Amino acid sequence: MDLKSIASELVAGCREGREVANLDRLYAADAVSVEAADMSGNGRETRGLAGIKGKHEWWNGAMEVTGGTISDPMLHGDDRFAVVFEMQGKEKATGKAFDMKEVGVYHVKDGKIVREEFFYSF
Repeated sequence: MDLKSIASELVAGCREGREVANLDRLYAADAVSVEAADMSGNGRETRGLAGIKGKHEWWNGAMEVTGGTISDPMLHGDDRFAVVFEMQGKEKATGKAFDMKEVGVYHVKDGKIVREEFFYSF
């Protein structure tokens, strides 16, 4: 897949609730995911597809998303793209509501996402 196809499919998958199913299709086995802060207690950096799947499991188990928007992908050269995520939700354990805005920057090599970096204010 080329950069535009990968970026478009990542966004479509997020909008349609199939982001977890897209992990095997779009990500390299040794992909790296980097958060701006350690939100789960497991550190900022996660290595490997299994670890990234674990991050999704943690998020889906801990948070309930009640609304939001996902921007169209913004391409940068032939190896990167960014997406803006805005969402509202609540922590399942406490019921505490949140509003969140996050920018994801994705690096692509050999037709797969090899690195994702998330930026947000906290």
